[in-house]
Amino acid sequence: MQTIADKAGRMAGSPGSSAAKLRAPASSRGSVQVGARAGSYRPTYKPTPGRWKSIDAGVDTSDDQQDIARGRGMVEDLFQGGQGMSGTANAIMSSSDYISSARATFNNVEDGFYISPSFLDKITIHIAKNFMDLPKIKVPLILGIWGGKGQGKTFQCSLAYKKLGIQPIIMSAGELESGNAGEPAKLIRQRYREASDVIKKGKMCSLFINDLDAGAGRMGDSTQYTVNNQMVNATLMNIADSPTNVQLPGVYKLEEIPRVPIVCTGNDFSTLYAPLIRDGRMEKFYWNPTREDRIGVCMGIFQEDDVDKR
Repeated sequence: MQTIADKAGRMAGSPGSSAAKLRAPASSRGSVQVGARAGSYRPTYKPTPGRWKSIDAGVDTSDDQQDIARGRGMVEDLFQGGQGMSGTANAIMSSSDYISSARATFNNVEDGFYISPSFLDKITIHIAKNFMDLPKIKVPLILGIWGGKGQGKTFQCSLAYKKLGIQPIIMSAGELESGNAGEPAKLIRQRYREASDVIKKGKMCSLFINDLDAGAGRMGDSTQYTVNNQMVNATLMNIADSPTNVQLPGVYKLEEIPRVPIVCTGNDFSTLYAPLIRDGRMEKFYWNPTREDRIGVCMGIFQEDDVDKR
């Protein structure tokens, strides 16, 4: 046993042994230094960034699939999978195809127009209540703004949205009817989920339906009640009852999505399906501009003509 121990000690002390290399000065071993304890290595070199660093998680800021075009030339042509527009480094969809055409920006609306305080308060409170967590309080999902024709309901909504900094997803009455049965109801769900995705990214959004009664209402005996009328009313009722679980037709999995406040305008909501406009689902706001509101609107229209308010 003593002989073996002596032999092991002599081998450890020999110049060519690994133990002797560990005890050698740090300058003779390159960039790897040894700490106080044996075997604790601390590399002094800095890792070089990879060629794909620009699209690493936490560095890349894009949220679409345009990254495939940025990989052109980073691998051999043999692996690009085709040349020209058929190559795999070409995006099939252009960046404009990813931008929703239903999202309003209100960049064309100039400043200086009059917003009715009562109108702005109603929209602001309705949207704020839908984003707040109010336990044991049933908050209607839909705000129905109704009133006479030509009273500026839609334009006041646009001004209110712009002042609040919200870019809503817009639908019009013409999209609530289609030659294909069930298409408008599916479109409502798609637009609702689109607005929900915007909210999921941390930006406030809303679904705005113009002239709901003209598209889903029944105007006397001369208007035929179609399957799409029925499904639009039923879809809005279903969304108002379960606003955080809105699926596309035929999908019934439980998936929690952010709640999206809905604002709609119309002239006569009595033409809609009665259970849809009840207080639990829709909050009604009758817009009848006062004299001060009318004067304020006229001041905004004629602001370039220097018309005196008096």
